[in-house]
Amino acid sequence: MSKLTIEQVDLGGKRVFIRADLNVPLDHGAVSDDTRLRAVLPTLRYALDAGAAIVLASHLGRPKGTVAPEYSLRPVAERLQALLGRPVELAEDCVGPATLEHARRLRPGEILLLENLRFHAGEEANDDGFASALAALADCYVDDAFAAAHRAHASIAAITRHLQPAAAGLLMQQELAALGRILEKPGRPLAAILGGAKVSEKLALVEHLLSRVDTLLIGGGMAFTFLRALGHDVGRSLLEPDRIETARRALEAARRGGVSVLLPVDAVVAPALDSPSGRVVGVQEIPRTEMALDIGPRTVERFREPLRTARTIVWNGPMGVFERPPFAAGTVALAKAVAASEAFSVIGGGDTIAAVAQAGVTDRIGYISTAGGAFLEFLEGRELPGVAALTEAR
Repeated sequence: MSKLTIEQVDLGGKRVFIRADLNVPLDHGAVSDDTRLRAVLPTLRYALDAGAAIVLASHLGRPKGTVAPEYSLRPVAERLQALLGRPVELAEDCVGPATLEHARRLRPGEILLLENLRFHAGEEANDDGFASALAALADCYVDDAFAAAHRAHASIAAITRHLQPAAAGLLMQQELAALGRILEKPGRPLAAILGGAKVSEKLALVEHLLSRVDTLLIGGGMAFTFLRALGHDVGRSLLEPDRIETARRALEAARRGGVSVLLPVDAVVAPALDSPSGRVVGVQEIPRTEMALDIGPRTVERFREPLRTARTIVWNGPMGVFERPPFAAGTVALAKAVAASEAFSVIGGGDTIAAVAQAGVTDRIGYISTAGGAFLEFLEGRELPGVAALTEAR
């Protein structure tokens, strides 16, 4: 990669500021899912083994620039301590005289976790003064928070104006390599699977992928705007009327470019989200009083076919309301189809990761991205502030 990496920086005897994404779910004051914590462990261990002291920083939730005890990183410090098997001290704040003094006292092998960065409005404002105060805590900077790399925040972008060198951590490198492989030199055929609720959230991604993929599979709630663009009545299914014409243009662009776009041919419908069961109908037969909440078995077979021969697969977004058992079969079946393929597969987004776990095939996916928004923006071809801010490799 063209950016400086943590392996290229002499960390011995230095305090290294590591920006991680420790934004994990909490339940009754404890970490309920430590996936993101485990993902950053290799970078932390590398820095410690290299003789560094670590100043670790992250946000948690959306406290909106004020101190909110329910968003304290204390549970994260406790879980990290258990995972690392060494003390992880939590600073009372992320800046200020006491925090600065604490950081300066750190010895090699010690870790200081700063309190929630978003307790200060300067974080999300990318404030230069706040960034300078963070930079004063360390001798060099490592960004291992790809999941937050699409945010121009003080601990991600502005800090690098005050703290150099700025290197990519091990997780950041893995993310960029896996996603770069999709965009730059994918094995062909390349199949992309898009699901989730809204076309508007992924329209830029659809348009960008049309120039890169061989097959585009569209499911989930967003599929019904495309089906409506083809003239289908979709009942009470999720629909974005103001995006119908845009969907029609995207389908026409795909036709001109020779890209195969596959849409559902059947669906599981029900009167409401909380219905105890659903029934399968063709997409031309969705009743006006019902909504489609999952793809049907014929659609699963239709989608499975190109996945059998694909050499690269990228997937973001479930095929239906998979959290509810009556409407999970389509998403689970697709997850198993992706896992069964010989293709290099990359998935991203919390719902997609959860769906793959629900299907029991997590260990058969080529690469699972920890990111959601950054995953989508990278695939859209956008420059991510957190990547752009890193020091160029010589």
